[in-house]
Amino acid sequence: MTEAARSEGLVVRVGGRSRTELVEALRDASVQLNAHAETLIAHSAFDDPVGRPLRIVERTVAQLGFEQGAVQSRVFAAAQEQGLELCPLVTGPYLRLAMMDQMNAPDSVLSAGRGPSGAVHIGSEPVSEDVEYPKGFYLRVLDGQAWLRGYGCDDTYVWSPAQRLAFLLPDANDQRCASASFSGRTRGWAEPCLVFDSGHAQLPSGRAPEIVEARVR
Repeated sequence: MTEAARSEGLVVRVGGRSRTELVEALRDASVQLNAHAETLIAHSAFDDPVGRPLRIVERTVAQLGFEQGAVQSRVFAAAQEQGLELCPLVTGPYLRLAMMDQMNAPDSVLSAGRGPSGAVHIGSEPVSEDVEYPKGFYLRVLDGQAWLRGYGCDDTYVWSPAQRLAFLLPDANDQRCASASFSGRTRGWAEPCLVFDSGHAQLPSGRAPEIVEARVR
């Protein structure tokens, strides 16, 4: 893995809260949820997961090698071939709280048989084989309102080349972050250790960033 790959991304403290505490944090941050997101948060993966710092990077479907788009299974497989991993399901709400400066979507269409504009989908392994069960989370800002939304699709749906997805960069769990003395039990609620240029709404890359601690209120 190159030094550039190690320096890119956004390091987020994921886990470490009970389901109730996490929902309260989202509410306090005025994050809106759709029904699919509520269903996912009710999953057993959110039964008090252990907190850990994860480095999250963003790729478009085109960057993964699909200039004409591709179905989800091929997109995820290509990401793994490039050395990325799927995120734990619980990443979605914590990444939402860490990316409250995400840019507003260019339109307010919630569903039109296509990927929502301005959204970042969290690449995570589906937790149910039920076709009606939501597949994962995505982040979007509509008319200034931050949303954490769940989505559903089958493996015939073609993701557009411009669709943005968040993946886990393995072997890059920043030890500086782990030793930054943030703990939900001792310092109040989640102060996720972030590596990003706060002037950018998308997950950054291309330069060695600083560690910034951001309190989620």
